[in-house]
Amino acid sequence: MSKAYNVMAPTCPSRVVLHRIGARWTVFVVTALASGPMRFGELKTHIQGITPKVLTETLRALHHDGLIDRRDFGGQPPHVEYALTDLGHSLLEPLAAVRAWAESHVPEVQAANARNDDARDDNARHDVG
Repeated sequence: MSKAYNVMAPTCPSRVVLHRIGARWTVFVVTALASGPMRFGELKTHIQGITPKVLTETLRALHHDGLIDRRDFGGQPPHVEYALTDLGHSLLEPLAAVRAWAESHVPEVQAANARNDDARDDNARHDVG
C-alpha cells in the first residue's frame, strides 16, 4: 500500500518535490534534456539567459533529486554530460502541458498585466493629489 501525500499539508514531503518542479529553471533544463544528453556548455547555450552559477545549482539539485544523471567521462578538458533519468522523463508530459498552456495564454496574461498596470498607475496618480 502506497502512502498518501497531501501537498496542502505544511509538513508533507511532496511540497519539496513540487518546489523543485516549480523552481524557475527546472522546466528549462528538463525540457532541454528531453532530446538527449547534453554538456554544460550546450545547456547554457540552449537555455538562453541562464547564468553558469544558476545552471550549476539547478543541475546539482536535479541530480540530487534523481531527475538527471551526471556522467563524467574524464579527460582534459573535463567531459561531463547530463541526461534525464527515467524519473526525469516521467516529468516531460506534465511539463509539456504546462508549457503549452503558458504559450497559448500569453495574450490573456499580457492583457491582464496591462489592465492591472493601468489601474495601479491611475491609483498612484489619484493618491499624489
